[in-house]
Amino acid sequence: MRTIDVMFVHATIFTMEGEGVGSISDGAICVHDHLIVAVGMSSELMNNYRAHRTIDAAGKVILPGLIDAHMHSGLGILRGVAQDTNNWMEKGLWPFMHVLDEPARKAGSLVNLIEAVKAGTTTICDYDSGMLSIVENHRALGTRARVCEMINEMPEQYDDNREVGALYDFDPAVGEETYQANRTLFETYHERDNGRITCVLGPQGPDMMSTELLLDVNEYARKHNTLVHMHVAQGDREITQMIQRYGKRSIDYLQELNLLDESLMAVHLTEATKEEVATVAKSGASMILCSGSIGIIDGIVPPAKEFLDVSQRFALGSDQAPGNNCNNMFNEMKLTSILNKCKYTDPTLFPAWKMLRSVTVDSAKAIGLDHEVGSLSAGKKADLIMIDLKTPALFPTIESPIRNIVPNLVYSANGSEVEFVMIDGKIIVEDSKLQSIDEQAAIAEGQRHAERISADVREQPRLDTPIFHMMANDQL
Repeated sequence: MRTIDVMFVHATIFTMEGEGVGSISDGAICVHDHLIVAVGMSSELMNNYRAHRTIDAAGKVILPGLIDAHMHSGLGILRGVAQDTNNWMEKGLWPFMHVLDEPARKAGSLVNLIEAVKAGTTTICDYDSGMLSIVENHRALGTRARVCEMINEMPEQYDDNREVGALYDFDPAVGEETYQANRTLFETYHERDNGRITCVLGPQGPDMMSTELLLDVNEYARKHNTLVHMHVAQGDREITQMIQRYGKRSIDYLQELNLLDESLMAVHLTEATKEEVATVAKSGASMILCSGSIGIIDGIVPPAKEFLDVSQRFALGSDQAPGNNCNNMFNEMKLTSILNKCKYTDPTLFPAWKMLRSVTVDSAKAIGLDHEVGSLSAGKKADLIMIDLKTPALFPTIESPIRNIVPNLVYSANGSEVEFVMIDGKIIVEDSKLQSIDEQAAIAEGQRHAERISADVREQPRLDTPIFHMMANDQL
């Protein structure tokens, strides 16, 4: 009989192996060190393994840890400052970006990551400025992170008198600085912490950098056998820039440069046509959909169905707090399903089981980590979550004649039902309490920075935006 570290017994398990959800009733999972060593029936594994700690998971669901395939955690400090407005970036976000510094980014990021982990997210593709600092939050908290610096050639100070839609001015010095930061990130942190931290390349979008820099970034990614994480056709703002600068739309431009392939994680595709989406899907690139963010920022449901008609390399992301307002993959599953059912007037689209795959096994494939995470099977990393079924939102539990657990997880749960989170074999959340860092201290530190940058914004002559008028009219 083999001795292991932890064994979960008597659980309802969704392994996400196979073509569906891989359900096991009265199941067990054995974990040793940072790996899953066995998954099966409780009766079988209890006869073959002895654990230093055995967890009775009766009345619980165990899933692979959820994956957030696109998050700007460094904008967490600006949650709630830019919603309900047109021109979200220029008129909502930019007044705050003038004063957002690295300490505030890092402090807000940590609180965002805590929110995500406590709601069951174990792997985060973090895509932001200042990642050389933010990555330390992932190391301290214990998340599995696929990180990159956001590379662009945008001026560090934004001109408030610039007309919306006017062609961006590029600053090559900014491009070199951000590109170097991404290379330093890769050289310093790639495969750190038992491989829990990995790095990709992060061009912000084809509209925000020169062709020369974009090609250099892609060449670096190919040389180091990693991926490119990039906004693609993310909005009419991008398409307008591309047509003005190059006389073509984003996807045609990327295709002509041979940048559409399996190494591309294409985020949003908001403004892509049906034909353009098919081009991306056929190329082998993955699509990362951020339903909550794009719904709030643009009022649009991106063409995800058209992508899924061609390819299953599909994942969900939460994006950023000043757009989406939360970093919670239960929120993204429900919103994605409901918005697409409404868009196509078809209640069968984006079913619960498919949504669950889009934040686990399909997402792992889309971000290039399916050899390690995304499903529960022997040899994979011990990244898993346990959810309490004995909560009002998940009541009742029915196993026959139909099993209602998966629909309830997607359409009823809000993440607070997650009571246990393990990442790389380490317990990060137990009894719904964070184990790795002091949660309240992180929130207090973040609040201090939020108040500081808010005071700085009040001193700036940049308050003639829709958000500030709402405040003046007592609407906020």
